[in-house]
Amino acid sequence: MKINQDTLLYGSFAQKAGSKGCKLFNTCFDYYKLNAIYKSFSVNNIKQAVEAARTLNIKGFAVTMPYKIDILPYVDEHSQEVETIGAANTVVNNDGILKSYNTDYLAAENLLRPLSPSDNSAKCILYILGDGGYSKAVQHAAQNLNLSHNIITRTNWTNIKDIRHSTIYNCTPVEHVQYHESNNFIDCIGSTLTGQRLSHLQASHQFKLYTGLEMPIIERLN
Repeated sequence: MKINQDTLLYGSFAQKAGSKGCKLFNTCFDYYKLNAIYKSFSVNNIKQAVEAARTLNIKGFAVTMPYKIDILPYVDEHSQEVETIGAANTVVNNDGILKSYNTDYLAAENLLRPLSPSDNSAKCILYILGDGGYSKAVQHAAQNLNLSHNIITRTNWTNIKDIRHSTIYNCTPVEHVQYHESNNFIDCIGSTLTGQRLSHLQASHQFKLYTGLEMPIIERLN
C-alpha cells in the first residue's frame, strides 16, 4: 500500500508505546487493501494527545492505562458502556466528533462466560485484582454475566494467598502474582498467554468500530 494524502491514520496513546498493535492493525489493513496505517504514540499528557488527534484528523485510536479514565472529559460523546463503566479504551472520530467506547469488557466477557452461574444464588468464585479503569470493565462484564465477584486492592492484597478453587482476574500491572495452584488465573498483562488473548479479542472489536469489518484471523505476530 502506498501512503498518500488520502491515507487514513489510526493509532494508540500510551505512556510507553508498543509495536504489537501496529503489527496487528497494519496487517489487517493490508488484508483488506485499505488505505490506512496504524501508529502507536508515547504520550505524557492525554489532553494534548486528544487535541493532536483532532488536529491531525486521526480516525480512531486506542487508549491504555493510565488514561482510560482521564480521557473522558476530552471527548465529545460516550457510548452507553462507557457511561456505565466510567472508563474507555477506544475513541472513534466521526467527522470531527470524538466518541469513546470500551472494548475491554467484551473481551473479558468472552473469557468469563464459562463461569456464568445458572442462577444468582451461586457463591462468589471470581476475584478481581485492582479497581482502576480496566478493572471497572471486567466488573461490568461480570455483572452482565450475573457473576458475583470480590475486589482485591492493595488494602487487602494479602487475602490472595487464602483464595482456593476460584478464578482470579489480574487487572493490575503487577507481575508474578502469587496464588494457590487450585485457582484459575487470568492475567491482563500483555506478555502472558491470557493477556495476549484478551488483547486480540478487544482489538477485534476495535477494528470493527474503526472499519465496519470483521478482523481477519491473524497468526500470532512476534
